[in-house]
Amino acid sequence: MSELNATAAALLGLLQDGPATGGQLVASAEERFGAFFSVTRSQVYRELPALAKEGLVRLGKQGPRSSQQYAITAAGKKAFKAWLSSDAGPDHLRSPLILRLVNAGSLTAKQRSTLIESARAAYSQELDEARAAVKAADDPYTKAVAEFGQAHARAALKLVDAIPAS
Repeated sequence: MSELNATAAALLGLLQDGPATGGQLVASAEERFGAFFSVTRSQVYRELPALAKEGLVRLGKQGPRSSQQYAITAAGKKAFKAWLSSDAGPDHLRSPLILRLVNAGSLTAKQRSTLIESARAAYSQELDEARAAVKAADDPYTKAVAEFGQAHARAALKLVDAIPAS
């Protein structure tokens, strides 16, 4: 068995809840950890066959419109547990906003203004959602992650507010 990448581990973690199709996994990933760890549809559909080849998932029931369920195997559960208990290594922030801000000199003043206002609206909404998640959290881990979400949204808002209007 090769070492799991974070996307593969995320999928195995989601499959702990039971069999799911690729589309269901994409939706579950967005719901469970979308604010912190993006998983694209293409990543899911690239990882699932690789996980099956490694024996970490098996094909489940065929669904409507040729959708394919996947279920985690005993080897997948073992690999996921090993990944969970291994050293996390450094975090890597991939922020499309920051990438755009670093390159904002290539935009017109109107485009920069639109970028900032759009980011402000998105992170304001994210902050509201994180506040609701903190209130709804039923265990200390979920609450801590939701509080991190609040801090992240506040930091992003502080970033866009620090940029002078021009």
